[in-house]
Amino acid sequence: MTLVLRVLLLFVLVLLALRAAGRFIGGVAAGAGAGAGARPRSRPGEPPVKMARDPVCGTFVVPGKALSATSGGTTEWFCSETCRDTFARRG
Repeated sequence: MTLVLRVLLLFVLVLLALRAAGRFIGGVAAGAGAGAGARPRSRPGEPPVKMARDPVCGTFVVPGKALSATSGGTTEWFCSETCRDTFARRG
């Protein structure tokens, strides 16, 4: 009984190792195929979005989903209320 269990466990271990190796090689091949001049993946039909930098902490945010404040005729974009409030206190 123990021999059958050992063979079964060895078989499962070999299958897992082969699967892991296959995924690793597939990932390396996909990364190598991307190349330096490749375009980043995006959703089909969706235009790229220019991101804005939070002037307080430097985090990049998507303007359509970020908090904003207008100061001196320019709009600033923020990642959080904390950054927006800090900016307002500075100005």
